[in-house]
Amino acid sequence: MKYLLASPVLALAACLPAMAQDAGAAAAQANNPLANFTALNFHDYYIGELTAPEDKSANQFWVRFAKPFKIGESNWLLRASLPVNSSPVGTNLSTVTGFGDINAFAAYLIDTGNPAVSFGIGPLVNAPSGKDEVGSGKWSAGFANVLFNAESAKFQYGYLLTWQHSFAGDDDRANVNLGAFQPFAMYQLGNGAYLRSTGIMAYNFENDGYSVPLGLGIGKVIQTPGTVYNIFIEPQWSVADKGPGWPEWQVFVGFNMQFAN
Repeated sequence: MKYLLASPVLALAACLPAMAQDAGAAAAQANNPLANFTALNFHDYYIGELTAPEDKSANQFWVRFAKPFKIGESNWLLRASLPVNSSPVGTNLSTVTGFGDINAFAAYLIDTGNPAVSFGIGPLVNAPSGKDEVGSGKWSAGFANVLFNAESAKFQYGYLLTWQHSFAGDDDRANVNLGAFQPFAMYQLGNGAYLRSTGIMAYNFENDGYSVPLGLGIGKVIQTPGTVYNIFIEPQWSVADKGPGWPEWQVFVGFNMQFAN
């Protein structure tokens, strides 16, 4: 299913750590994908309806871990994600649940000269660690590029651009050649509450299929000594799509823990 290929590499900007000590700055930075902190995130996508097979639903539950590291004097961020996928498969379209493909990327953090603007780019790899029915069956590699602008304490925005192409794996499985662009925006309401939109636009270069969703949700940032919590829910609807396996609508729910190093 195409959504199983898209989500592992695209849902990278949903959350990551706060960089400031006061509550207002923490809320403004809590969704920065390139923040220099360790994070453990639990995300769930309930897909209420697929483009095809029609009237079928699916689900993805994610465990994600992020850790900053150094190579010499350069700063990097490693992010690894492991999903549990539930999807209708086979001729009888029965739901199969199992681990999906593990995904990881390492972003080189480039100094923009402005501490409020983060920019990173680096390699991405997707490993076929999952169950055949709910994984791609392919090794894929590519890149991830992220921008996050938090100059305003009220409104933060950025994007995630990814691409991956298969290079090895099961010859009987479809090749992977997937690109995506994810604009994201957060509007702070005060007291840690915020509005969010993080829909992922994906394009499958193998068959010219695509998905263009629009999301609108709400979240709450809670700061405690040493940890910032970020809880959110974001319904998303497809405004344009082509091909089977894309979400017609889905609900994205997240619980993020962000730890001071």
